[in-house]
Amino acid sequence: MIANMSALRILGADDADAFPAYCRFVRAVFPRAGFERWIDWGEWDDSYRAFALFDGERIVANAALTRMRLLLDGNECRAWQFGAVGVLPECRGRGYAAQVMAAALAACGDDPVLLFANPKVVQFYPRFGFRAQSEALFGVDFACAPGTPAAALDPEQPKTRALIRELACAWPTSLRFAARGHGRIISWYLANGFAAAPRQVDADTLVFCHVDEDCLHIDAILARQPFDLAAVIPSLIDRPIRQIRFGFTPDVCWPAAPTIGTDPDAHLFVRGLQPPSAHKFPCFAQT
Repeated sequence: MIANMSALRILGADDADAFPAYCRFVRAVFPRAGFERWIDWGEWDDSYRAFALFDGERIVANAALTRMRLLLDGNECRAWQFGAVGVLPECRGRGYAAQVMAAALAACGDDPVLLFANPKVVQFYPRFGFRAQSEALFGVDFACAPGTPAAALDPEQPKTRALIRELACAWPTSLRFAARGHGRIISWYLANGFAAAPRQVDADTLVFCHVDEDCLHIDAILARQPFDLAAVIPSLIDRPIRQIRFGFTPDVCWPAAPTIGTDPDAHLFVRGLQPPSAHKFPCFAQT
C-alpha cells in the first residue's frame, strides 16, 4: 500500500496501541535514540504529539511536535518544537517528509516554531519558511578544586523525575532565549543515557553537569530561586578544573560569561521568531 494523507495519524499520550510502532520507527531512523524507556516512565503527556504516516501497521514517516513555553527577551510565549522528523530509509524520495511536515505545521498555526536539524538535511527546512540561526558558545576561566560532592539522584525514581518537572517550571537560568516547563524533555535525555544523573546541591537546586579533562560542562540548572553558582562548583567536580562551559545562555546565573565562539554542531532553524544575536538554546530543552 502506498502511504498517503489518509494514512496520517496524530499520536498522543492516549494512543498506547501505536507506541510499539512508533518506537520501532524511531530506532530504524535514529538508531542511537529511543522512546521505550521514556514511555515506560510515563513521560509522554499531552504536550507531545507525533504526526505519523502509516503504511499498514508500520510508520514510514513522522514529524513530532512538543509544545514549548518559550522565554524570549524576558517574555514567555507559547511555541512548538519539531523533533523525530524522518522517513524510513527504504521509503525516502517519495515526498513523505513533506506530507508530515505540512500536517504538523498546520497544527502550529501562527505560533513560533523551532527545530534542530540533522546536518545532512539542512537544505530541507527553508522550504517550509524556516531560517537558519547560529548558536553561540559560552564559557569562563575558573580554577577550582573539588569539595564535598553533591548527591546524584536516580532518574529511575519517579520522585526524581517529579522534582525535575517541578523545578523546570521555576526560576529560569536564562531570560534571553530559553525554555520553561521542559522537564519531560530532560527526562528523555536521561532515559537515553545522554545526560548524567542530576546533582542535588540542595532541596531546591539540581545541576546537570560533567567534567571533561580540566573543564566543567554545566548542561542545565533547575532551581526554585536564585543562588550563588560559583559557590557550589566544588560540590560538582571530582578533580581540579580550570574552565567552565555552559549548555545554555548563562545571562542570569553567570552574567559576565562571554561568548567564546559559535557552536558548529548546532543547526537551529526558526520560524516566526527572532532570537537575540548571542544565545545558546538550552541543550536539554532540544528535541
